[in-house]
Amino acid sequence: MTSDPLTVHVLVEGRVQGVGYRAWCAAEAERRQLSGWVRNLRTGAVEAVFSGPSDTVVDMLDALWKGPSLARVRSLKDLAPVSPCSGGFEMRETA
Repeated sequence: MTSDPLTVHVLVEGRVQGVGYRAWCAAEAERRQLSGWVRNLRTGAVEAVFSGPSDTVVDMLDALWKGPSLARVRSLKDLAPVSPCSGGFEMRETA
């Protein structure tokens, strides 16, 4: 692993709304000191961007598969690259 900067843009599908997934995701990203954001989509998926040291971002991606206890992640898709985020981590409104 390396601590070079990494930014990822992901789509999490499955039972990830109505189970506290977005709040869990924000708390886990903040605990790891990652920058970025997370939001629910009207499709029922969750979209997120994570920026930080690559080993920490990869660890977060692994954690996304588990999520909170009631979540059931079916897929994790890599979306189009985005610019790195700086600052903290935020929960955004549903899009």
